[in-house]
Amino acid sequence: MLTAVIDGARDPLLAEVEVVVRPALAASTADVLEADGYLLGTPANLGYMSGALKHFFDLIYYPCLEATVRRPYGYFVHGNNDTAGAATAIEKIATGLRWQMFQAPVLVVGEPDGRALAACVELGAAMAAGLVPSG
Repeated sequence: MLTAVIDGARDPLLAEVEVVVRPALAASTADVLEADGYLLGTPANLGYMSGALKHFFDLIYYPCLEATVRRPYGYFVHGNNDTAGAATAIEKIATGLRWQMFQAPVLVVGEPDGRALAACVELGAAMAAGLVPSG
């Protein structure tokens, strides 16, 4: 799913947008402050987002609270039997940060099929298209 999101974001027609990919445990406050938008991905582990993504949010929450208001975000979640808890947790934290969801998330239960991967490509492309500089 991650590869599909990246493929969408790096569409050659959207070359003006720099796509930076960071694993949650490697992403920093500076990365968040420098970005114009965010695409988050996580497995649903025991009904919740991954510990790595939760750690990322814990790290960046207060330092980015005022500086990133209204920035666009989107996310994708893969679970073996449920994604609801992870989705709810991400949305609650993003709401606290006052980020704006730009497109419905991609939530996949079970093995990602062609339709799910196409939705991931669309998610990445939509984010990049929304960030293309105007002028």
